[in-house]
Amino acid sequence: MSIFDLFAQISRSQGQIEYLIVGLGNPGPKYEKTRHNAGFRALDVLLKENNLELGRKKFKALTADGSVSGKRCLFMKPQTFMNLSGEAVGEAARFYKIPPEKVIVLFDDISLPPGKLRIRRKGSAGGHNGIKSIIEHLDSEAFPRVKLGVGAKPRPDYDLADWVLSSFSPQDQQKMEEAYALCPEIISCLVEGKIDEAMSRFSH
Repeated sequence: MSIFDLFAQISRSQGQIEYLIVGLGNPGPKYEKTRHNAGFRALDVLLKENNLELGRKKFKALTADGSVSGKRCLFMKPQTFMNLSGEAVGEAARFYKIPPEKVIVLFDDISLPPGKLRIRRKGSAGGHNGIKSIIEHLDSEAFPRVKLGVGAKPRPDYDLADWVLSSFSPQDQQKMEEAYALCPEIISCLVEGKIDEAMSRFSH
């Protein structure tokens, strides 16, 4: 058996990647603990739960290959900075021929209080530039998403960029950790096609 045959056999045994699970954020230690990186932090919990580590950089993202509920998934942290997240997601979706309905995105939402969760089957960008970019590159709004509440601006004139790039108070950070801890169960539900169940159980 040639080395190419061996790789082909291994690939077949692992099965085709069926889902993309994407956490949104900005790369680099400067942004690590900011509100805008809630998607990255949630993905970290998912990876730990599945004994995975992000390593290989491809599709303009750090990736890990694993499975959820028996389905092979590619976990992704786009490294393009938030506003261009769709470049990474679009490349991977096209390469693996994954439809939007099987692209699951975790991201921060300033319209929800810290630690609150909303699961949606599809929807508009709602002013979130990372989601806007993904919609553009998938040419679809029909991808499920897990919204992680990070709190609204403290006052109307507060600069939005400054707000989403700020850190949580210790009290709010605790609420976020509790929300992140629910994400592995949420993702399992979504991969199993139980989106209505996830919406009723975890959107609070």
